[in-house]
Amino acid sequence: MSKGKLGQYLAIFLVLSGGAIGAAHGQGVMIERNLSLALAKDIAVAAIQCSEKMGYHVSITVVDRSGETLVLLRGDGSNPHTLENSRRKAYTARTFKMSSGAFADAYFANDHVRVAQASLPGVIPLQGGLPINVGADTIGGIGVSGSPGGGKDEACAKEALDRFADQLK
Repeated sequence: MSKGKLGQYLAIFLVLSGGAIGAAHGQGVMIERNLSLALAKDIAVAAIQCSEKMGYHVSITVVDRSGETLVLLRGDGSNPHTLENSRRKAYTARTFKMSSGAFADAYFANDHVRVAQASLPGVIPLQGGLPINVGADTIGGIGVSGSPGGGKDEACAKEALDRFADQLK
């Protein structure tokens, strides 16, 4: 075998074995936690029950880690716009890993970054959305829409998450 061929085979071997070593160290596969449909439904129902106790007609959306809708509940008597607002609040909370209320505060304080981000599709600077976290990992978001001013929306989202805190560890 010529030195040239041996060098080519060695180069190919190093490239291929380096890829195998990289994959063996987890560089090619990621492990992530995800919100189950069952838990998302339970959280949504808890939030709508909280709102009903207060006398508000709301819609609830729970999104997964990629911001896609897992559960959408439209309460009896809720206004049509609450569907879209709840989805956007959940998406905003998931995307920015903060409450949509905190996002709104920064937006209305003229934080130039948040003002620019608010123009992204699906984002809304309104109170009522919370991220769903497992430790430091954001695995979803919940959005509640329909109470006056949004303060009760966020309170019901928090109550629902608190009810299932033991499952979000």
